Amino acid sequence: MVVGLTCRVGRAVTGHVDMVRDLLNYKESILFLGRPGVGKTTVMREIARVLADEFQKRVVIVDTSNEIGGDGDIPHAAIGGARRMQVAQPSMQHRVMIEAVENHMPEVVIVDEIGTEAEAQACRSIAERGVMLIGTAHGEHLANIIKNPTLSDLIGGVETVTLGDEEARARRTQKSILERKAPPTFPFLIEMRERHYWVTHRTERSVDMILHGKKPLVEVRKRDNNFQVVIERWATYDGDGL
Repeated sequence: MVVGLTCRVGRAVTGHVDMVRDLLNYKESILFLGRPGVGKTTVMREIARVLADEFQKRVVIVDTSNEIGGDGDIPHAAIGGARRMQVAQPSMQHRVMIEAVENHMPEVVIVDEIGTEAEAQACRSIAERGVMLIGTAHGEHLANIIKNPTLSDLIGGVETVTLGDEEARARRTQKSILERKAPPTFPFLIEMRERHYWVTHRTERSVDMILHGKKPLVEVRKRDNNFQVVIERWATYDGDGL
């Protein structure tokens, strides 16, 4: 007996990439966070098109749920010249990510909904080969990723460090503290609070400050009444700490 039916109708919407166009010029990996429905996949789709058609990059989309390129053998025209790799089963997403790099020589890999430890490790492996990554993960704030043992590797991982008595006194802190283990896989992290209100982190700096109990400085990106992008730099972060 069918109790209910949910139908999701995907639409290609343009006009979002100007919120991050300047960051694409850095050629560094970007991770988008946000609750379901805030527009993460819509942004992925347009970034794929812009990087492939305007920046002339070799872009490969790992499209596990067919939400970026559409459900069919021929991908939707909204992704432009980007190539799309479909995934037979969600559990194979990390393998297809590595296959994309080994077989297709991409300059950019786009993957939606990074959610397992294997996928996080695949992201690190791809980033270490010099490939730009554009990805999404569920979570509203950076602290959600820091606290998540499955995904914390995306922001460098977290470990407990025991300080000596002298160093603890010099730092004015307790002997056991949390430190970042490694460089982050994604140098940029964007919290999509609302469709037109984003908070941009320099991941390495923000993670270190949050682990030390401080408020990092971030960029707030939003649209004004004329729908123009306004960037507020050096804003004090208003998100959750640990």
